[in-house]
Amino acid sequence: MGDYILALDQGTTSSRAVLFNREGTPCGAAFKEFRQIFPQSGWVEHDPLEILSSQIAAARAVLAQSGPSAADIVAAGIPNQREPTIGWEESSGRPVHNALVRQDRR
Repeated sequence: MGDYILALDQGTTSSRAVLFNREGTPCGAAFKEFRQIFPQSGWVEHDPLEILSSQIAAARAVLAQSGPSAADIVAAGIPNQREPTIGWEESSGRPVHNALVRQDRR
C-alpha cells in the first residue's frame, strides 16, 4: 500500500486531480474540461453528471500517468466551486436540472 494523497478540484470549466506523495511533492496532475451550457443570454449551466464523469476521468488519468493504484491513496481532499446550485430528485438521486453556476444572471 502506498502513501499518496489525491487532491480533486472542481472548477468552473474543468475538473482537476493532483497526486502528492506524503512529503507533499506533486507526482502528477490531470484535468478534464466539460461543457459550458448557455440556454439563453445571461444564463450559464453545467450538466451535473458531466461534472461527475469529468472528475472521475481526471482522477483515473492522474493515477494512470503516475503509476499508483487507487489502493495506494491514503487521503483525498475535495474543494469545489461552492456556488453552483443543483436540485436532486430524492427517490432516484439524479439531478432534476443542470447546475446554475456563478456566472448565471438569473
